[in-house]
Amino acid sequence: MTNPDPTPPPAGTPTPTPSGAAAGADRRKRNIPVALDRRRAENAAAKRKTSERRRLIDPTTCERDYNDTETEFMKAMDRYKRENRRPFPTWSEVLEVLHSLGYRRVAEATELPGGKRNSGATPPPAARPEPAKT
Repeated sequence: MTNPDPTPPPAGTPTPTPSGAAAGADRRKRNIPVALDRRRAENAAAKRKTSERRRLIDPTTCERDYNDTETEFMKAMDRYKRENRRPFPTWSEVLEVLHSLGYRRVAEATELPGGKRNSGATPPPAARPEPAKT
């Protein structure tokens, strides 16, 4: 459709713009206030210090108080993992760390702590019955 009137509109009258790119350009010319950035370093550091949520707690320890032996073992394991770049050491490596701390087998094995006692699985070595001789 064409405009039958060839005369331009009077000055100060907004010209109709088609929807699309030209309408977006109008919007960008307006001065719209932007929200303040609350992520400033000094502000965030202060909030972290006062926040209960951001405490550095290892979730595997559950804020438990460890005795000296347990703490020594955890520190030795942490040091081993860092020095050897092994985030998940094998059980053989864990045993190597224990040996490096001076642990040696000096007594017979006992029941494992916790868990179910004799749940129908293999009995401990001392309680196994002798096989019948025929």
